[in-house]
Amino acid sequence: MWKGHWGYHLSVRIRENLTIPNVLSLLRLAMLPTFVSLFADGRVVAGSWFFGLLASTDWIDGYIARRFNQVSELGKILDPIADRTVFFVGIGAALYYNYLPMWFGVVILIREVFIAVLMVVATAMGMERFPVTRLGKWATFALMAAVPWITLGSAGGAWTVFTYMGWAVGIPGVFVSYKSFFQYLPTVRSHLASGRRS
Repeated sequence: MWKGHWGYHLSVRIRENLTIPNVLSLLRLAMLPTFVSLFADGRVVAGSWFFGLLASTDWIDGYIARRFNQVSELGKILDPIADRTVFFVGIGAALYYNYLPMWFGVVILIREVFIAVLMVVATAMGMERFPVTRLGKWATFALMAAVPWITLGSAGGAWTVFTYMGWAVGIPGVFVSYKSFFQYLPTVRSHLASGRRS
């Protein structure tokens, strides 16, 4: 009886979390070695398009989750982990293989590391979850477009036009990302306080 009851609840939990957005998040993580291998082989064009595809799935799975009511507790954790991992690995590989200017990648990574550490520590201390701000979403969108465009432009030739496109969104994206970071600080403080009270 107990085993049957436990098995039923386990199957319900699996069905709740086995959603299209969660599958897409797992696929993003599984595809990262393929992306890195493309850069390692010097296939910067293919690698840049592949990275852009991986980055775009963040918006696709978010849309599907909201549009078709497939938001899950696992997805709330898995999606941001997949986003940050794709971003860190993508920028790290681009820097390692010299497809992205060092200063640009470092400026982005410093902000990402700070906000990742801040969120992990605050959550561990009891902070209530809160949604990403619109400004933060636009900053992420701009940078996730800028990085693959700039790396694509490093291939030269006709691809050079993507370099200008990348800088056109990348420079404003950096400024907006840091602005959103400083806006997060009081929000984190207030949600940490309310989380501890509750």
